[in-house]
This record gives sequence, C-alpha cells and structure tokens, in this order.
Amino acid sequence: MFERLAGRIAELRLETPALLAIESAKPLSLLAGQALVFFQPFVQALFPVPHLERFARLIERRENVETLARMIEDAADRRTPRPGRRSTPS
Repeated sequence: MFERLAGRIAELRLETPALLAIESAKPLSLLAGQALVFFQPFVQALFPVPHLERFARLIERRENVETLARMIEDAADRRTPRPGRRSTPS
C-alpha cells in the first residue's frame, strides 16, 4: 500500500508537500489514525476508499510514517536522481 502511495506521489511530483505534511504530522500519527477510523463512514460515503481502515491502522505507528516518508524519497529519486547522488538501477 505504501509503495503504491509513494509511487503515485512521486509521479505527481508532490513529494515536497507530502514530506512536509508527513514530517509535521508525525507526532500526531496516533491521533490521525484514530481520526481516520472515526470519520471513515463519512469519507467512504463521499469517496470510494477501499483500504482506508488498513491505512488508518498503518499510519497510527510512527515507524510506519517514517517508512512512508523514506519510500516517497526513494520513489522521487528513482524518477529524477538528485545531483551528487548515484541512482541504483531498479
């Protein structure tokens, strides 16, 4: 799930705002996960989100938030390598 999300964020070139949001919300990850569970009926009524409950459980743990941030950075690096860094072939 995180790989698809990270790939899509990099594809849309939204890694900078996504990483900023992730890093600023990291201390509130437990609260964010619980809020997603609480608002799940409303969100699913408006948007078809098949894996929202699973995502909410994953996002509650701080180490998963860090993993997601790392995966976004890696996906962005695969898309366009940063200057001074060697890209590894996939």
